Amino acid sequence: MAFFDIEGYEPVWLSGLETIRRAHGDRLRALAGQRLRHVHLTWFVEYGEWLSDAPVVADFGADRLEITHWKFDELSLTWNTIDPYGKSSWDWGDPAEPSPLRWRQDVFPELSALEGQVLQDVELLQSVSHDMAGGMVALGFVFPRGRFTVFNALDENGIEFTEPDSSYRRHSLAG
Repeated sequence: MAFFDIEGYEPVWLSGLETIRRAHGDRLRALAGQRLRHVHLTWFVEYGEWLSDAPVVADFGADRLEITHWKFDELSLTWNTIDPYGKSSWDWGDPAEPSPLRWRQDVFPELSALEGQVLQDVELLQSVSHDMAGGMVALGFVFPRGRFTVFNALDENGIEFTEPDSSYRRHSLAG
């Protein structure tokens, strides 16, 4: 069974800045200069809310980056395994009482405002806090008129739209 019954999606969990940079740094760097089409989030229809445990899918046209945080410091970055256009809704969970899920692009107006902009930089943001989040790696996406960060919100994804604060050490991949 696939993660959240998302056809074709199997997360690959990594921890630590250098491990993530070695595995995905070149490909993340290559996103710079590409135009953001959409950011797809999984919508929990029954509760009318974002299912933040499921992957965040950043669509740059030729590449779709799938981001999922888990536990305290694990991050999965996969590429082009989820097609939010081909299957926009599906049932998840107990077949007797399934929970309908669907992809949405309009959950956060801040994300919608970034659509069509060219990505300037991808940042690996390493938490330097002295708590459970210490060492966790978030991804920051920098555009001419805004940014978003996908971070570990304790065993699920969180999204922020402001500059990272001093609890992060920034590692630009643009050079």
